[in-house]
Amino acid sequence: MRWPINFAFSSLSAHHIRLLLRACARHSPLDLGKKLHAALITSGLLASPNSFLGNALLHLYAARGSLLYARKLFDEIPNSHKDTADWTTLMGCFARHGSPASGLRLFVEMRREGLGVDDVAFVCVFNACARLGNVEVGLGSHGSLEKTGLSSSVKVCNAVMDMYVKCRMLSEARQVFETMEERSVVSWTVILDGVVNLESVGSGRAVFDEMPERNEVAWTIMIVGYVGNGFIREGFLLLGEMVFGCGLRLNYVTLCSTLSSSAQSGDLMMGRWVHVYALKTMGKKIDIMVETALLDMYAKCGRVDTAMKVFEHMPLRNVVAWNAMLSGLAMHGRGKAVLDLFPNMVNEAKPDDLTFTSLLSACSHSGLVEEGRHYFHNLELVYGITPKIEHYACMVDLLGRAGHLVEAEVLIKKMPMPPNEVVLGSLLGSCSIHGKLQLGERVLTELVQLDPQNTEYHILLSNMYALEGKRDKANSIRHVLRYRGIRKVPGISSVYANGQVHQFCAGDKSHPQTTEVYTTLDELIRRLRLAGYVPNTACQVFLGCDTGKSNADELEEIEQALFSHSEKLAVCFGLMSTRTGSPLFIFKNLRICLDCHSAIKIVSNIYNREIVVRDRNRFHCFKQGSCSCSDYW
Repeated sequence: MRWPINFAFSSLSAHHIRLLLRACARHSPLDLGKKLHAALITSGLLASPNSFLGNALLHLYAARGSLLYARKLFDEIPNSHKDTADWTTLMGCFARHGSPASGLRLFVEMRREGLGVDDVAFVCVFNACARLGNVEVGLGSHGSLEKTGLSSSVKVCNAVMDMYVKCRMLSEARQVFETMEERSVVSWTVILDGVVNLESVGSGRAVFDEMPERNEVAWTIMIVGYVGNGFIREGFLLLGEMVFGCGLRLNYVTLCSTLSSSAQSGDLMMGRWVHVYALKTMGKKIDIMVETALLDMYAKCGRVDTAMKVFEHMPLRNVVAWNAMLSGLAMHGRGKAVLDLFPNMVNEAKPDDLTFTSLLSACSHSGLVEEGRHYFHNLELVYGITPKIEHYACMVDLLGRAGHLVEAEVLIKKMPMPPNEVVLGSLLGSCSIHGKLQLGERVLTELVQLDPQNTEYHILLSNMYALEGKRDKANSIRHVLRYRGIRKVPGISSVYANGQVHQFCAGDKSHPQTTEVYTTLDELIRRLRLAGYVPNTACQVFLGCDTGKSNADELEEIEQALFSHSEKLAVCFGLMSTRTGSPLFIFKNLRICLDCHSAIKIVSNIYNREIVVRDRNRFHCFKQGSCSCSDYW
């Protein structure tokens, strides 16, 4: 911008300047747009609304994602000089950049001004409703759509279906799909996404096979659906067909989606394949989002050291990458490593609220009480972050685990917001660990009001009663749950073997190899007993009427129930299905029980296996008779 800009502008018509601004919106950085904006102000050309230069600038800022400047310009333009395109441009900018509610309010304001609504406006509205999960406004807008005659627009119908899918209303999305006279590949992809995620992978595959045309998004949805649901072999076959059969390349969206699915399901094999593919196709210029997804995948699949290697080799690390690494270390109980790494982060990226959630969680899992107190009390004072309920939940968990239950209760009372079920659930869990029955009773009363359908809290208190010898009270809680028709969430353990996920619940005999599993279990128990294992019968609470059994009979029954816990069955299947000495990776939907924790420590030693268990809260890496959690979890 070294030429005499005011002279240059004075020689151009408003039409040519608008063309220049449109070109900048498509191809130039935001800084250039700001310079043109400043030049238009100093030249006086922006003062006249009739030049419509303000409208062009509005489109420029909206295209570059600058909400603040776009909204300011929009408000400065008289309503008489704004058309539908100006309104929808700002609405779309709001929807794309994290302010969908503002986009909906703008739509209401637009209707109040009496402007006509076109297909673009409706697409913006349905996109905003999809992001917010606002089905009420979505239904109303769908009704208005029928009256405008725009219901035949493919783009609008696609947006309507996407809104219904995001709001978990698959039947309504199907109705729109069935009534469409013309369908694009996007139409098929939207309905595929709904069927895979809201119905089943099998039904999704039927839709996928029926598609007349498939884009990369459709392939990604199907592959991620297979991987996320444990159908690893099918996911690999489809991935091979996509890459080698159809010649499609995996872009960063597909790579990140597949890695995210692998992280959730614990599928290390698929994650490694994606890593190799990214290295071969991108070389050293791997997108930062892909690298972050890679380290997150390795951490959540139990390979935190590999995650650290990926992190250390990243040429650029933003706050998202740092948070992923800190969170991964925290899940593995490496609190000291998190605290050592944090000062390096401060030099490279600005910590946010998620950073401190990971930091406090790491302190909680490692028993670092003083360090946790230090960072919590300095959150606002030093780092300018107002503590959120997630931070309070971490502190309550930290204090409760360490036995400071009075301090945890005082902290809850001082919270500037009412405690949620996570905060109170952490306190109840600590009551169970430390045998604080009276406090547990008070906490459960509050929890029932917040989440009456959650059985876990009731079962926890019921077990506390049973262990205190108060069987009548323990039974009464279970009877209340049974009367209300509320069932306990069953514990399920999954193990990967031969490219497939194998799931077990307690006492499970539905697996095709049940006979072999229980034969292996008998041998495992025999070797455990020889190594000094004594079943922790306090972990298995039997309730109900007195059956007249002797104490010896009841004890044997309890021990047999402990032996067939889902974790032990998964370990047995892993031992018989993988090569000797190879590590086992097991995933449980609930917290690992004390008895299984003790048993697996011994198993890791006598079978010379590394056994990694990911439960609902964290990782336990068992090796040579010890666990990474140091028995503190």
